[in-house]
Amino acid sequence: MIERAARTTPAEALGAALSAEYAAIYAYGPIGVRLSGSARTSARQAEAAHRRRRDALVMQLSTSGATVPPDHAGYALPFPITDRASALRLAVEVEERTAAHWRAALAATTGSDRDQALDALLDYAVRATRWRRTAGVTPLTVPFPGRPT
Repeated sequence: MIERAARTTPAEALGAALSAEYAAIYAYGPIGVRLSGSARTSARQAEAAHRRRRDALVMQLSTSGATVPPDHAGYALPFPITDRASALRLAVEVEERTAAHWRAALAATTGSDRDQALDALLDYAVRATRWRRTAGVTPLTVPFPGRPT
């Protein structure tokens, strides 16, 4: 007999997306201090967007009675952020990783929750593209945003 993997509930998928939002907010601290000018402004705007989405998810999950995953005091960054280039590389990665969590939420959600997941996925895919352009990375776009490469 073949066992199927347990299906993720909408609350679990949104909780995982919330955890990704927490990590993204944390990452924008080290990113922002290595940037200047319009790139720093973009980093502040990105962090603010992640904060808004985090706040909305906390409210949504808590009012529905779902478990709200805790934020952590710190998160491990995938590599040291020592200069502008590494900050931009991390900004792309943050948006791609967060998009991946929202992409996963698409399969587990319906209705307005699914619309919310799609909006987040699109927002982060566009932001990752903008960061790639700022960093001079090609290609600027990826075929399936939020999909592991």
